[in-house]
Amino acid sequence: MSLAHPNIPAPIHRAIVDALSQAEQRYDVKVLLAVESGSRAWGFASPDSDWDVRFIYVHRPEWYLSIDEKRDVIEEMLPMDIDLAYWDLRKALRLFRKSNPPLLEWLRSPLNYREQYTTADGLRTLSEGFFSPVSVMHHYLSMGKRNHAHYLQNEEVRLKKYLYVLRPLMACDWIGATGTMAPMEFHRLLDHLMPDGPVRGAVDQLLRDKMSGGELGRGPRVAALHDWIEDRLAHYAAHPPEPRAATDADTQKLDGLLRSTLQEVWS
Repeated sequence: MSLAHPNIPAPIHRAIVDALSQAEQRYDVKVLLAVESGSRAWGFASPDSDWDVRFIYVHRPEWYLSIDEKRDVIEEMLPMDIDLAYWDLRKALRLFRKSNPPLLEWLRSPLNYREQYTTADGLRTLSEGFFSPVSVMHHYLSMGKRNHAHYLQNEEVRLKKYLYVLRPLMACDWIGATGTMAPMEFHRLLDHLMPDGPVRGAVDQLLRDKMSGGELGRGPRVAALHDWIEDRLAHYAAHPPEPRAATDADTQKLDGLLRSTLQEVWS
């Protein structure tokens, strides 16, 4: 199933869908799920932002019956700033077992290019049982801390990086408040966690500036955003999340999903 979206220009959508079909033929695989990731799925892309396409694919059964490890990632760059990166299903399931946040996001992406067979729905059904709040919070917290340390330490900063700190920290707040995976869309985080006030006003202005033209450049610190970020980082420094390990029962469910996918796709 190929799903068009009003926020995806027709030439871009066509190029991506064609690339998926070509990848299936070139590598002798089947695409199970292909979605947009990154700023366009988060909802704060600039007009010239890249297209970050991520998909999960499955090889023929004999590919998995080998004593040698094989490359389980495909990466391609296309014209029109289309960046494609693909994971083999077995790799995806291993990461899913660890409550991998990017994969959990892909399953919830609002921009879906292709979904076929029942594997993606099977993963969504299993995701509640595999979702580890503390593991995912640790991922988002590390992302926020890294961007904060690299880009927001001087009096003049890269303004767009505020969004790359705010989103992961707000995702932590969402998970802490609800115990569920945070939504990809930034506006949903904002409306739930920051409905009004000076910080929300500063975020809204930043979003307007970023989405109205090219990539944001450098500028003076935004005091309201800086203070909010420092407060949340101090909170999580005092209350750090701790990850959990998967169980054997988890692995058996994913083994079953791999086998059922191979049968469904290649029978």
